[in-house]
Amino acid sequence: MDFKNVLKEIKGNLLELMGAKFDDLKTESKKDVQDFLEASKAKLERWTTLLAEGNLTPQDYKWLVESQKDLVVLKGLYAAGVSKIKLGHLKNSILDTVINTAIGLVTKTDENTDDTETS
Repeated sequence: MDFKNVLKEIKGNLLELMGAKFDDLKTESKKDVQDFLEASKAKLERWTTLLAEGNLTPQDYKWLVESQKDLVVLKGLYAAGVSKIKLGHLKNSILDTVINTAIGLVTKTDENTDDTETS
């Protein structure tokens, strides 16, 4: 499993999420996504690798990613006047997107590996 591809997919999905919710604040939301991914990259890579190797369950992975909620700062959106309540909901959506994307890609990779091994 190539983590760069996972990270690229996560980033794309997060930017899509942010664009859907804050189309008029693309610059701010893009920077906030980039800052979060930069702050979380090492841990996300380690946890995603452990998940792919079967050393973490999806539930463990979810718990670990959710522990990173404080790293989702969203300074740009806050400075642009987005309410704290909306930002709280957005943080949850961001973490859910990271979790669902990574687990989906790892599961897909596992299925492809199983198909290759049985052929």
